[in-house]
Amino acid sequence: MSIEIKAPTFPESVADGTVATWHKKPGEAVSRDELLVDIETDKVVLEVVAPVDGVLAKVIKGEGETVLSEELIAVIEEGAVAAAPAAQAEAEPAAAAPAASSEEALLSPAARKLAEEAGLNPNAITGTGKGGRVTKEDVVAAAAAKPAQAAAPVQAAAPVAPMQSQGDRTEKRVPMTRLRAKVAERLVEAQSSMAMLTTFNEINMKPVMELRSRYKDLFEKTHNGVRLGFMSFFVKAATEALKRYPAVNASIDGNDIVYHGYQDIGVAVSSDRGLVVPVLRNAEFMSLAEVEGTIADFGKKAKAGKLTIEDMTGGTFTISNGGVFGSLLSTPIVNPPQTAILGMHKIQERPMAVNGQVEILPMMYLALSYDHRLIDGKEAVSFLVAIKDLLEDPARMLLDI
Repeated sequence: MSIEIKAPTFPESVADGTVATWHKKPGEAVSRDELLVDIETDKVVLEVVAPVDGVLAKVIKGEGETVLSEELIAVIEEGAVAAAPAAQAEAEPAAAAPAASSEEALLSPAARKLAEEAGLNPNAITGTGKGGRVTKEDVVAAAAAKPAQAAAPVQAAAPVAPMQSQGDRTEKRVPMTRLRAKVAERLVEAQSSMAMLTTFNEINMKPVMELRSRYKDLFEKTHNGVRLGFMSFFVKAATEALKRYPAVNASIDGNDIVYHGYQDIGVAVSSDRGLVVPVLRNAEFMSLAEVEGTIADFGKKAKAGKLTIEDMTGGTFTISNGGVFGSLLSTPIVNPPQTAILGMHKIQERPMAVNGQVEILPMMYLALSYDHRLIDGKEAVSFLVAIKDLLEDPARMLLDI
């Protein structure tokens, strides 16, 4: 019985997909729920598994081809058995035998004897006789050409040595993944459609680092292995600042401003396929442990290519941490239709003036890129200062002051 394999049903935000990798070839046996093919969309990689046991009879859409929602991509023969490799291996030598005998038949006995005396391979001589037969003249011509062929590699070897010293100048052309192409499209769209501006500030990370150092072991033990990082502090500080400055949490829809009564924080995560931004839903109600645990799960899913459309849909504000890669300062690009993004950076010790004294403090530059059409400079700077105040005195987040 033939079973049709179709592409998954894509969400409304995904128009089509591309066949990324076939894990089975036509004629191979497949088991129920075994992975058949990966389909890459603008946002995630979708896996298609076998619905029954059988054999992959036919592949309709090959790797690199575009597929639509629920489009036919393959056919499985239910209950069929794949051809035994041993039988195929035995069949190949049997088929090759007649070919060898046919080559021998094109060589006359006299020509064969002359070829053996000259040390030539009879089957390598091109015949000019009737029906491709090798004549004595063909053997004599092949024997005359043999010395010239042997000398040729020696003469050609001379100019090769200088070329090796130049090094390899190789090029590799690969198609851009759909995710990276979509990210590129959205980034260019953001820069061309927004009045984007970036403001900077710096933060003393010593209070947060001391708090983390004091409680990280107890935190991990209490919350079943969840580690206390810096991102949860920034997420909580951002949610408090967004409550005070709702325009930073808003979006523009045509000529309307949409103010969101919730804080869905997108966290930029790097993966092999490109930059992805999974979303922490209702981050204002999440504890530090819930934030850290969810972000850790997002990181694992991103590396395995398991993030879903639901994981990355929406978001009212984004936080990007370039500091994990050593970035000291950057200007992040807003993720439309959001109107602002916070950029974290590397923590670096610097001499700072504190109460008339010079102290070495762990400092971090913060960057807030925002859409100037909606957010005024005063509001953007005030938002960034609010985050700075909350993180330099973490008790403020607990006391809501």
